[in-house]
Amino acid sequence: MNIDNHFDVIIIGAGISGIGAAYHLQTMCKGRSFKILEGRATFGGTWDLFKYPGVRSDSDMHTLGYRFKPWTADKAIADGPAILDYLEETIRENNLEQKINYNQHVSRAQWSSQNSRWTLTVTDKTTGVTSESTCGYLFMCSGYYSYKQGFTPEFPGIDQFKGKVVHPQQWPQDLDYKNKRVVVIGSGATAVTLVPAMAKDAARVTMLQRSPTYMFSRPAVDPFAKRMRRIWPKKIAYALTRIENTTRQQELYKLCREAPEGVKQVLIDSVRLELGPDFDVDKHFTPSYNPWDQRLCLIPDSDLFVAIKSGKADIVTDTIKTITTTGVELDSGEHLDADIIVTATGLNLCTLGEMEFVVDSQPVDFAKTWTYKGFAFSNIPNLASSWGYINASWTLRADLTCEYVCRLLNHMRKSKTAACTPTLRDEDQNMPERKWIEVFSSGYMKRMMHKMPKQGDHEPWINPQNYELDKKMFRKSPVDDGVMLFTK
Repeated sequence: MNIDNHFDVIIIGAGISGIGAAYHLQTMCKGRSFKILEGRATFGGTWDLFKYPGVRSDSDMHTLGYRFKPWTADKAIADGPAILDYLEETIRENNLEQKINYNQHVSRAQWSSQNSRWTLTVTDKTTGVTSESTCGYLFMCSGYYSYKQGFTPEFPGIDQFKGKVVHPQQWPQDLDYKNKRVVVIGSGATAVTLVPAMAKDAARVTMLQRSPTYMFSRPAVDPFAKRMRRIWPKKIAYALTRIENTTRQQELYKLCREAPEGVKQVLIDSVRLELGPDFDVDKHFTPSYNPWDQRLCLIPDSDLFVAIKSGKADIVTDTIKTITTTGVELDSGEHLDADIIVTATGLNLCTLGEMEFVVDSQPVDFAKTWTYKGFAFSNIPNLASSWGYINASWTLRADLTCEYVCRLLNHMRKSKTAACTPTLRDEDQNMPERKWIEVFSSGYMKRMMHKMPKQGDHEPWINPQNYELDKKMFRKSPVDDGVMLFTK
């Protein structure tokens, strides 16, 4: 397919963010031409990339789903295939398939102030042919992590292991773990999903963690949503459930910040109730940090706890001395026999799809920019990046970002301007520098934070990670705010 054309907007990525961006452009910016360039062979992003057993959402689909499209399935904690079906429905219902060009890898974006457009270097992965596409506005919806490979620490002795070593991001579909001994290294959302899923068929699954993570159980089927669907039409029921769940998410996060010790005790006590008095909850489920300093792990229908109580799964809290030919030797002296080792050790974060950005012949270092409302960057014209929440569902913020980008584009058309650039005012010049995401100690964030833009201490140079504040900032604040400079 020939994509060497000019469009008003080009969206990078056909995952949950990019599909949402296309819907908003089509409905809120009618008459504008746009395309989605997707580097992979199909849509879905995360939900197509990850194929490991049990892959699922770690937040409810009434908030991870789009504001404009109700989630109607019974299970609110949905598996990957169900989420892909939802995305496929969204594409089909809105005739977006014709807007997506697959296998188009974008490696470079160059802005020219002279003609107010981006020029993208695009390689067709099916033919190897490289061409250029241009657009007036570039909307990055490529996610926040590298698709090339996940993060794996250096484990001594790993090369001598006689079994298979697998990272969840590169899960082999022919992996046979039936009646095998499996060690899953990690304690995050991926590990707690894998362990109960694999325990159904494996001989035994051990979750090996260096330190515990906060976990809480909730039903996979949302009782509030189920009740609302009995009373109201699906759109109203979905809207009410979305309000209920976003409010609950924000209140829990606020409570974790204001009364961490109390929340900590409630979370740990709930695990004690699940596993009984004989299980060492202090050792295996009591983190050293406060709740929401890292993401809480959701356990749908208590599946992890059920697997542990059945004897098919267990948890070991220790550090690795070396990988042996037959398993993992721990610093305590214990040896975990294994046929398969799964390194559920996290992601490699990246900025804006690992693309090269150039503005008027000057390479862009995003670490030297200031974030504008958490979606744009100081002195970078006509560029938006969709980045969701770390303390709530991703799509809540992606939807808000799309709404604001459409407001921005409509203002530019009305004012007959060609470029919009976040620009520091005199009063912004000496802002204190803050990390792009604060008070979050997860390793995958800490490893990458030095490459992310800075935030200041006042609007609009902030990335608040607060849904209520963002709703006001994106929906109510003026587009022409004296910071976003519009030029002809």
